[in-house]
Amino acid sequence: MSQFAAPAIAWGALTPILIVFGAAVIGVLVEAFVPRGPRRTIQCVIALFAVAVALVAVVWRWTIAAHFGSTSVLNGSLQEDPFSLGAQGILLVVTLFALLMIADRTSLGDGAFAASGATRPGSVEEEDYTRAGFAQTEVFPLMLFSLGGMLVFPATADMVTLFIALEVLSLPLYILCGLARRRRLLSQEASLKYFLLGAFSSAFMLFGIALVYGFSGSFRFAEIAEAVVLVAGKDTLLLAGCVLILVGLLFKVGAAPFHTWTPDVYQGAPTPITGFMAASTKLAAFAALLRFWYTIAYQMQWDLNGPMLGAAVLTMLIGTVLGIVQNDIKRMLAYSSIAHVGFLLLGVVSLTQQALGGTLFYLLAYGLATVGAFGIVSLVREVDSDGNITSEATSLEQWAGLGKRHPLLAAAMVIFLLSFAGIPLTSGFIGKFVVFSAAVSGGLAWAVVIAVIASAATAFFYVRLIVLMYLTDAKDERTVAVDTEGPTSIAIALCAAATFVLGIVPGPALNMANHASLLLP
Repeated sequence: MSQFAAPAIAWGALTPILIVFGAAVIGVLVEAFVPRGPRRTIQCVIALFAVAVALVAVVWRWTIAAHFGSTSVLNGSLQEDPFSLGAQGILLVVTLFALLMIADRTSLGDGAFAASGATRPGSVEEEDYTRAGFAQTEVFPLMLFSLGGMLVFPATADMVTLFIALEVLSLPLYILCGLARRRRLLSQEASLKYFLLGAFSSAFMLFGIALVYGFSGSFRFAEIAEAVVLVAGKDTLLLAGCVLILVGLLFKVGAAPFHTWTPDVYQGAPTPITGFMAASTKLAAFAALLRFWYTIAYQMQWDLNGPMLGAAVLTMLIGTVLGIVQNDIKRMLAYSSIAHVGFLLLGVVSLTQQALGGTLFYLLAYGLATVGAFGIVSLVREVDSDGNITSEATSLEQWAGLGKRHPLLAAAMVIFLLSFAGIPLTSGFIGKFVVFSAAVSGGLAWAVVIAVIASAATAFFYVRLIVLMYLTDAKDERTVAVDTEGPTSIAIALCAAATFVLGIVPGPALNMANHASLLLP
């Protein structure tokens, strides 16, 4: 009679992921058993505590990986190494700031989310729930489940795990995008578009995984990479599979021509969720893309570099040109994010260690500025003819004169916009500099020239908003910045300070990012 041999599991390496998923499960139990009154406070504390403790766990694991190297987890399904831990650390920092925005409420007593997501917009039931002060506290466990999937994404070393992590991070986001308190129909439309297009991209990725398995007979990244060398010249299945997997990953980062969901979803989703999604999802997806590209696809670079460079250039041009003509600030920031994806793709294709570390730093800089910018957008509101504060003032014209009425808020927005534009003394400048330098070293000088021109052009719509805030008089006084309980203001202040500090003293963060670039085979 044979005895069962229990698998050896490196539980320590799974600690950050288990903390987040465990807190998400506890949040579901809180929804089921805790009375409505204290529920929101308890959910806020659980979520903030879980993200903070997971960040401490990542720092602990970083010190171990720095001395003992990488660790294979769950029989090779996950890989704990400086790259995965660096990406997870950046992800948790950015998410912590986004969570402060999600947990906040204005002085009017309302949050960014509908009183009940199950009610029909404009119905009597919706009015009753809103009048009763109900809160959609399911947002917190949903966000933690999505974050758990994001933490798995950079560490995945297995195709099946890659797909599962993609679905775990995506499904809660589809729901969260449809829970806006105001403009409910627009929010639900955004949620439906994101779900349908996301389902198509998942199908492409799953088909690609099947083709890659048919080529190599394995789901493991390392074994697939070995098969590429052994079966050289018979790589049709591998090439088709890699292309389809890249389609799924490029959709998630919002690269052209798979970008069409981005402006609609950014505009319709609750603004704190937009900030979380724009920063954290992009970071996790780029980390997964980097691992896939540098372990498998790099051996197919003669076939794949051309399409990837084409996607990068097209993404830069679309984000720049269409961003210039936008009059809605959330759509403008959406096209700004698309342009940044094009810049980041240069770091992916460069295939140098400098590019890998530079891309991580760029993602940190972009994430901080994005969360801060959307935090400010969530505070700037319209005032109706009766003097009541209503929905967010997303039209650019409504931001005229904001610098005079709310100087601190406008100053923080200027810092974020200058970082997006890549102006010196901001983290965005350092991020672009290291990525573009790495691309030049990788022989992509012509693409960098296009990127620099596109970057200069994007400065137009950032400067236009600065001019509106400081040099344009408002036609009326129907735009105000609302007071909140405080977490959003804290997140904005910390993001602005970090954006400025990383632009002046980037050395420590760059060194850590470069240390995390030990992924190169």
